[in-house]
Amino acid sequence: VQLVESGGGLAQPGGSLRLSCVASGFRMGLYPIGWFRQAPGKEREGVACISSDELTYYPDSAKGRFTIARDNAANSVYLQMSSLKPEDSAVYYCAGRPGNVATANASGYGIWGQGTQVTVSS
Repeated sequence: VQLVESGGGLAQPGGSLRLSCVASGFRMGLYPIGWFRQAPGKEREGVACISSDELTYYPDSAKGRFTIARDNAANSVYLQMSSLKPEDSAVYYCAGRPGNVATANASGYGIWGQGTQVTVSS
């Protein structure tokens, strides 16, 4: 059972990045998936989550700029990020949890990827 993120990198302020999270060993579409980020010296925070029936939730920091979506055929979840700000710089992780409720609270998520670095800088 594994999650692997990709798509991070350097973006300019106002730019966009698309992160991918691919699962192996389980059917991702059956579980809630969340995207989280952690910057140095800060707590891990949720930025988007999606339930198994594709209900989504975004905190205010991501609302209107980030979009989470599934591709069940590819066993993947994506995070499209636009209007990026320097404060979006962090390591981004995808995570899966049991049940059906998607939440931006990291507790309860038992499967985590290794993370992908996003840096927003001019």
